[in-house]
Amino acid sequence: MASNTEDGKSFARRDRLLEIESQVQKWWEENEIFRADSLKTPPKLGERFFGNFPYPYMNGYLHLGHAFSLSKLEFASAYHRLRGVNVLLPFAFHCTGMPIKASADKLSREIKTFGDPPVFPSSTDDQINEPDTEIVEEVAKTAGKFKGKKSKAASKASSSKFQWEIMRSYGLSDAEISQFQDPYKWLTYFPPLAMEDLKAFGLGCDWRRSFITTEVNPFYDSYVRWQMRKLKKMGKIVEDLRSTIYSPLDGQPCADHDRASGEGVQPQEFTLVKMEVIPPFPPKLRALEGRRKVFLAAATSRPETMYGQTNAWVLPDGKYGAFEINDTDVFILTERAALNLSYQKLSRVPEKPSCLAELTGHDLIGLPLKSPLAFNEIIYTLPMFSLLLDKGSGIVTSVPSDSPDDFMAFHDLKTKPVLRAKFGIKEEWVLPFEIIPIIDDPEFGDKSAEKICKDYGIQSQNEKDKLAEAKELIYRGGFYEGTMLVGEFAGMRVKEAKNLIKSKLLELGQAVIYSEPATKVISRSGDECVVALTDQWYINYGEPEWKQQAKDCLASMNLYSSEARHSFEDTLNWLEQWACSRSYGLGTRLPWDEDFLIESLSDSTLYMAYYTVSHLLQKGNLYGSDTSSVKPEQMTDEVWDYILCGSPFPESSDICSCLLKKMKQEFEYWYPFDVRTSGKDLIRNHLTFCVYNHTAILDKRYWPRGFRSNGHLLLNSEKMSKSTGNFKTLREAIQEFSAEATRFCLADAGDGMDDANFAFETVNAAILRLTKELSWMQEVIEGEGSFRKGPCSTYADHVFANEMNIAVQMTEKNYSEFMFREALKTGFYDLQAARDEYRFSCGKGGMNRDLLWRFMDVQTRIITPICPHFAEYVWREVLRNEGFVVKAGWPEADTPDLTLKLANKYLQDSIVSFRKLLQKQVSGSKKADRSAENRPNLGLIYVSEQYDGWKAECLKILQSKFDAETREFAPDNEILEALQQSDVWQGGNFKEIQKLCMPFVKFKKDEAIAVGVHALDLKQPFGEIEVLEENLELIKRQLGLEEIEILSAADSDAVEKAGQYSSVLLQNQPSPGNPTAIFLFE
Repeated sequence: MASNTEDGKSFARRDRLLEIESQVQKWWEENEIFRADSLKTPPKLGERFFGNFPYPYMNGYLHLGHAFSLSKLEFASAYHRLRGVNVLLPFAFHCTGMPIKASADKLSREIKTFGDPPVFPSSTDDQINEPDTEIVEEVAKTAGKFKGKKSKAASKASSSKFQWEIMRSYGLSDAEISQFQDPYKWLTYFPPLAMEDLKAFGLGCDWRRSFITTEVNPFYDSYVRWQMRKLKKMGKIVEDLRSTIYSPLDGQPCADHDRASGEGVQPQEFTLVKMEVIPPFPPKLRALEGRRKVFLAAATSRPETMYGQTNAWVLPDGKYGAFEINDTDVFILTERAALNLSYQKLSRVPEKPSCLAELTGHDLIGLPLKSPLAFNEIIYTLPMFSLLLDKGSGIVTSVPSDSPDDFMAFHDLKTKPVLRAKFGIKEEWVLPFEIIPIIDDPEFGDKSAEKICKDYGIQSQNEKDKLAEAKELIYRGGFYEGTMLVGEFAGMRVKEAKNLIKSKLLELGQAVIYSEPATKVISRSGDECVVALTDQWYINYGEPEWKQQAKDCLASMNLYSSEARHSFEDTLNWLEQWACSRSYGLGTRLPWDEDFLIESLSDSTLYMAYYTVSHLLQKGNLYGSDTSSVKPEQMTDEVWDYILCGSPFPESSDICSCLLKKMKQEFEYWYPFDVRTSGKDLIRNHLTFCVYNHTAILDKRYWPRGFRSNGHLLLNSEKMSKSTGNFKTLREAIQEFSAEATRFCLADAGDGMDDANFAFETVNAAILRLTKELSWMQEVIEGEGSFRKGPCSTYADHVFANEMNIAVQMTEKNYSEFMFREALKTGFYDLQAARDEYRFSCGKGGMNRDLLWRFMDVQTRIITPICPHFAEYVWREVLRNEGFVVKAGWPEADTPDLTLKLANKYLQDSIVSFRKLLQKQVSGSKKADRSAENRPNLGLIYVSEQYDGWKAECLKILQSKFDAETREFAPDNEILEALQQSDVWQGGNFKEIQKLCMPFVKFKKDEAIAVGVHALDLKQPFGEIEVLEENLELIKRQLGLEEIEILSAADSDAVEKAGQYSSVLLQNQPSPGNPTAIFLFE
């Protein structure tokens, strides 16, 4: 147990919660509270709930980001369990893929380089991030068919933090850390710790069903092999040659979860135009003249514009090279682009760029070129200062007719002799060349770049933001609406001609296809990824018939937000083949090609069904090492087909038939799952893969019912990051704040797909709130005899009872819709406020005992999903109830009286208003003595319960012109016309009436838009005078007055009572829902 004092601060309240949590967890474990078993009778809709969460990688401790996404499932499951539903919440641990193997190998390299234990240099330099040749070769040997050499450019790691230091941060000793060079050590160390943390968190999990992945677990291994064989047999897995993001160091494709950064990045394709260098060659290339064809290789996404080339661009200080592509061709481009090409079968030595000459942009300026399709027979290489070397090939074709960047850069060289002289540019390289119209844009004409630069007032190539905006505008318009003016496809729409022109260039050998990652991708091994053409096994996502099945499934699912649905639909539209095999990492072997492993996003798409039988196979053993009931080899494809796919009973199986039938019963009882919660980043891969695999393998009745996606979790409004120290593991959070306060803060953090925020201020306040509430309840129990007995008899009683009914109803709605922040508001904050208001409102009469006991019962039950330890302790130790609150049932409640709620709001708002009026009147008094003896002791409250006359007429018109659903009014001219035709305007002075009415109309319009249609009612749905008179004692107590009279503003005798303050009454006239008051000395 942590100390009650640390650094002079008291942690007694936190420690009290930790004590409660430990005690309650023992109760739950002893009674197997979260054990979930199927029933022989199939469940009716709503009788059972099965939710799951993407199993986390076991390369470290769980952190608050994991806990946030998981909390959505935990709160929902706890809510259903509370209602009496049979709930299954299982949890497993993902060890497949690269994260563990990459970390283990990184540790090995550090030990080899710096010793065991290592002695690191005082500052991190590049060489420690760059593996030496021996290490690269060692990794390449393990990479199987995808063997690759590591280039210097691609060897930069994404982070300079040593793996050894990371392991130390986990509290491991140096002697222990060395053991983690073995990747399988991670599998035995971190999953049990994660389980400990989740139990401490209070996760309502059936731990019998937990397991780890990879071939270490023979039962799960059997399951994944069955799944992959089934997909292959159905034609869903194919072998193909295609472009994929690839790690040269690992020697294999790098999928999303193999990446340290760049998740979701896809290959981007360019047309690499071969611009032939015309002899004589410059000195650095002279050795190639007559022996090789040398090309500047320009990457473009707009091959249709090549007719209008006036020059080529290079970055003057940029580093380039002349790289061998084959025995005849040499390409001049950047080393980064050459590396990508070498993995796309465009290098004389595969996967190893061969550089014949190192060059700078200055070496290339003035080179004469012959470029495909260009109307200018010879063009020249010129300098551009904004050119980027980390995109494309570092060589750019210039088409100033349709590119704002090209137009401004070319214009600068044409009009600035000093600039030309600076780079030794001859006039004949620039001045003779004019803009060539090639595309007609309906909006910007046939010289769209020139037109838009003039429209935007762009004066220089340095105005990057304006140029980017202009480029986006005319590229989009030119592509969709433009028409070709030149070439064999003249008259054709650009969007139709583009691919035809591209195909022509490729057929004539004047261009090649070049791909690179759309943005930088760093693998978990620390190298920069390329795009490679790989002969690979792919899952054929995107196949038309399969895609339609996935769309049908998605259409029937509850995704909880339109934003999530749009993201899924977008992913289904672009997702195609997915490389499913790897040669490096951990996992299950590809059944028909054991040299390969199934990658981590392909062995995790159908495992939710495995949860239904895992406890029967693994007997509660994480690693599947208990084979007392079933042996892994007995789990044949026929057995899996019988359990999951409705195939005939496997007569050849030697597994006990009763066990087989039990497994089938478990699956059919629990499937389909009701919801899977996760971060929104998994929509574009894992969750969509899940839909695809379910529709391919399982019957339609077992397709998923729902996904609930959330945003990322910020920590104190900043991104969680280990490197900045703004990071917290789940274990640390529980130790520092307690599980209950952590859960409370996670619920409060946010509900939608926007990023949520875990605030230390909130979590610390939760500790205080929960412990104070516990103390208050104990005090109430001890003081039971002091409370008023009997049924509800006062206005405050009825209001409090009604507020509890509202809380029960609204919180149930919020829980069911996964709106847990709202559930916390309606089921805790609002309920607490109602209790506090009741305590004050009761005054001398005291509080009703039965209402207080009902409050404690209701509060305890409806906070249970979020704070189950707190609620369980209160249920058993404070309220002395039998059983467990987590299964106690949702509290019953009467239908809320919404009129009473409005009446109470009216009362409370009125008291606040009266207090302000009293303060204003006292502070504005001319009397010098403002002591208590000279304070007013009589309050006159004036009420106007109904609008009449012209105000009533205006309101009726506004009611007819208001849409209650959208909270929008008809146009002002329509409202004014209706007013002019009404009785209000008839026979009166138009301007005077308009001056009188319009401010009132505007006020009521604004009010209706803010609060709803009831703002336009002629009177309140309750008697205002009756409400105020029934609460006179409360009002007097709140205002500190001896006497109060409730008067009608329509009663002239009552108005006369205001005496000298009648002018105040006239200035602040009451209206329905807004009484006013004046205060007198009696």
